[in-house]
Amino acid sequence: MSRRYDSRTTIFSPEGRLYQVEYAMEAIGNAGSAIGILATDGVVLVGEKKVTSKLLQTSKSTEKMYKIDDHLACAVAGIMSDANILINTARVQAQRYTFAYQEPMPVEQLVQSLCDTKQGYTQFGGLRPFGVSFLFAGWDSNFGFQLYMSDPSGNYSGWKAAAIGANNQAAQSMLKQDYTEDLGREEAVNLALKVLSKTMDSTSLTSDKLELAEIFLLPSGEVKYQVCSPEGLTKLLLKSGVNQPAAEPSA
Repeated sequence: MSRRYDSRTTIFSPEGRLYQVEYAMEAIGNAGSAIGILATDGVVLVGEKKVTSKLLQTSKSTEKMYKIDDHLACAVAGIMSDANILINTARVQAQRYTFAYQEPMPVEQLVQSLCDTKQGYTQFGGLRPFGVSFLFAGWDSNFGFQLYMSDPSGNYSGWKAAAIGANNQAAQSMLKQDYTEDLGREEAVNLALKVLSKTMDSTSLTSDKLELAEIFLLPSGEVKYQVCSPEGLTKLLLKSGVNQPAAEPSA
């Protein structure tokens, strides 16, 4: 039935569905997962890097986490080339706002502006939706720390804890059970690693398969975006107990 209606982005099926948008979401469901958790003193983002081949040279820069402005970052799941276009658009919008008003752009305003662009690509012929979902983490003076999730349709919503990418439904249900509103950043990191360890396809978590980024306030009141180093991530994995070191083979 869908075949009559999925050749154009702009045509609704009789059930009221846009198949091209749903296909884009399906592509995201096969991508490496990302989890965002809102803590009392910051926002934590953890992403899974899909290692497709041992011959592939892993990127020296981050693959799942991107800084948009000093007070705003995002985690990505989906087609990276699509994500790069949208991230560059968001960075330009943030700088234009700062130039015009001499203050950082409010987090939700930037998210909404980017989602307007995504929505436009579901509305015009000859375009296809962006095959990427985002978790936006940021801080502004209006609402403090915030976490937003957006999908290819241009919809966005605020969350206390959210998951995108592969096995996101299972991760979301685990977050629903274990999340509490009094979580600090350290506890939020442990929860995110625990959820990823149970929902990732691979058997063990290692620092080369993960990326961790945090947004928090320094004592000076300045917003800090920090990406965890591989060495720091290895220590965190051992400390949280989700990655037990391999046992020595007996003689």
